[in-house]
Amino acid sequence: QVQLMESGGGSVQTGESLRLSCVISGDIYSSNCMAWFRQGPNNKRDGIARIRTGDGSPYYMESVKGRFTISLDHAKNTLFLRIDNLKPGDTNMYYCAASTVSSCADFNSWGQGTQGPVSS
Repeated sequence: QVQLMESGGGSVQTGESLRLSCVISGDIYSSNCMAWFRQGPNNKRDGIARIRTGDGSPYYMESVKGRFTISLDHAKNTLFLRIDNLKPGDTNMYYCAASTVSSCADFNSWGQGTQGPVSS
């Protein structure tokens, strides 16, 4: 399993952009997928974007399509999530996760989470 550490977030203006990072310790290819989850005030953790480590194909939850971009930099062993046109509802905890399951249905490595953008 890999170890994951998120960073990013902070105070930004509504409408601006922000990028979250997740540094991956270990072999990226030991995981089939990497993903970003967000957890709101109801403590429910929802997957919002994932990417296959092999071919880089992304998948987005419908509600974030067009504003969120997931990317994986193999050279830096880092997973990114770019959020454009920030909205007040984007203020959540964000977690990155890794899945060794071929279907990417279950995630077995998690970071500690990072506070997402806070509208100022």
